[in-house]
Amino acid sequence: MRKIAIITDSNSGITQDEGRKLGISVLPMPFYINDVMYLEGITLSQEAFYERLKNDESISTSQPSPAEVCGLWDNLLEEYDEIVHIPMSSGLSASCDTATMLARDYDGRVQVVNNQRISVTQRQSVLDAIALRDAGKNAAEIKEKLEEEKMESSIYITLETLKYLKKGGRITPAAAAIGTVLNLKPVLQIQGEKLDAYAKVRGKKQAKRVMMKAMQEDWDTRFKKYVESGEMCLQIAYAGNKEEAEEFKKEVQAAFPGMDIHMDPLSLSVACHIGHGALAVACSKKVTV
Repeated sequence: MRKIAIITDSNSGITQDEGRKLGISVLPMPFYINDVMYLEGITLSQEAFYERLKNDESISTSQPSPAEVCGLWDNLLEEYDEIVHIPMSSGLSASCDTATMLARDYDGRVQVVNNQRISVTQRQSVLDAIALRDAGKNAAEIKEKLEEEKMESSIYITLETLKYLKKGGRITPAAAAIGTVLNLKPVLQIQGEKLDAYAKVRGKKQAKRVMMKAMQEDWDTRFKKYVESGEMCLQIAYAGNKEEAEEFKKEVQAAFPGMDIHMDPLSLSVACHIGHGALAVACSKKVTV
């Protein structure tokens, strides 16, 4: 059996410690705060990130350098025959396209998976890759399976504040001002590549209801056959508001009895654009080996 290394990035929510336990490599995503570079999970913790965000410091996201990516691949290929590299969705970052381009020089030994995942759904892709590898699939077969099922996931997110959508130019300052006065909470969705609008409601309580209803509709329609065969998993993600997320988890658990729900902090690359206090409910299909 060929030895296959699996790599993801910190957008998956998998920490360096968890990566070591799973036997995979986790590329830390770089951030620039006041023009100084920090690496997620290494020189930048979740707590420090939200503190800097709260202080209105200048924060921008970046991607690992080609030298860092190739350096990791070269080291792993001394021990492994092949690599499966699972970056965040190509619709949300250029890191996937960069890795795909770099992999062309590796004669098929590096397979970059473009399966449109982020945060908890990206994490599930990593677990799927491990299961496929352990079942004897090679790197190309793992990539093919993950990309074949890339749309079998769904994420709904609500925000605490419109400030960061305004800052990123996703809504106008006037719309943000009106929304703040009226306590409007957008519900956003990720169905594949992009972060898109889904609904606009009054208050967070209503936003949570809308997200759960949307997820229930997905459960009953798009994913019905996978739900019936026990292949769907349910997840929650949050942006610095763990206590609120724990309460939300109980509500989701009540709406989806018997489901095991995995919960993680939201990827900082997403949190950077939506701010502290966001909540997300997500689901993804597990691969069948």
